[in-house]
Amino acid sequence: MMRVLVTRPEIDARREAEALAARGHEPVAAPLLEIEFLPDVELDLDGAQALIITSRNALRALASHEAFEQALRLPLFAVGEATARAARDIGFAEVTIGPGTAAGLAPLIRREVHPDDGALVHVAGAALAFDLKAALEEEGFHFRRPVLYRSHKVPALSDEILAGLTDGTIGAVILMSPRTAKTFAALAERHGVVTQAKNLVCYCLSQTVAGAVMPLGLKVRVPAHPREEDVLALLDSDAPSS
Repeated sequence: MMRVLVTRPEIDARREAEALAARGHEPVAAPLLEIEFLPDVELDLDGAQALIITSRNALRALASHEAFEQALRLPLFAVGEATARAARDIGFAEVTIGPGTAAGLAPLIRREVHPDDGALVHVAGAALAFDLKAALEEEGFHFRRPVLYRSHKVPALSDEILAGLTDGTIGAVILMSPRTAKTFAALAERHGVVTQAKNLVCYCLSQTVAGAVMPLGLKVRVPAHPREEDVLALLDSDAPSS
C-alpha cells in the first residue's frame, strides 16, 4: 500500500482516486489544474470529415457546446483507449483509438483519412503537449483547432500535502500530462520540499511527462505504454507487500 498524490483535475482525480483505493492504496487529492470551459467559442464543423480529441476535458467541453449534436455525426479520432471509451459513452459511434499520445495519433490519422475529404477539427485546450496542426498541415490537411477549454494552475500545495511530501508518508505522485508535471515541479521547488522528498517516486504517463520532473532529481517511473491502467499497474508492482 502507498499514499499516492493524485494530481489530475477534479473529475478525473475522483475517478483515479477510486481506482487507487480499489487497489489498496491511499489516494491524496491534489488537483494541480482547474478547468474552465469556453462555451461561447465558435465550433465550425461545416465540411469537416473528422474530429480529433486529445483529452477527456475536451470531450466534456464539447458535450456542453451548442454544436454537440452536429459533432456526434462525425467520425472521431481519440488519443487513447480511455478517451475513446468516454467518447462512446457520450454518444459517438465511429471512434478510432490512438496509441495514447498526440504525437502518436498524427501518423494514424495520415493513414486513415485523406486531405481531399474535408477539414480535420481538433477540439482542444489552450495548452497543448504536441502541435498536431503543424504535423498534419504539412501533409496537406486543412486543420481547425477551436479552443473550448483552458486550464489554470493552482497557486500552492496545501500544508497537509507539504507535510506528507516532507516526512515521506506520501510515497508516490501520479503525473498524467506535461502541464501537470511542470506545475508539480514548480510548486515542489517553490515550497522547498525537493530535498526532503528524495524517496518520492513520480509515476509519469510518458517520457515527455517525465522530462518535466527529471531535473528535480526525484525517482521517475514510466510504463511501456502511455495508458493510465499501465501507470497504475507499475505503481502496484512497486508497492511494498502488506
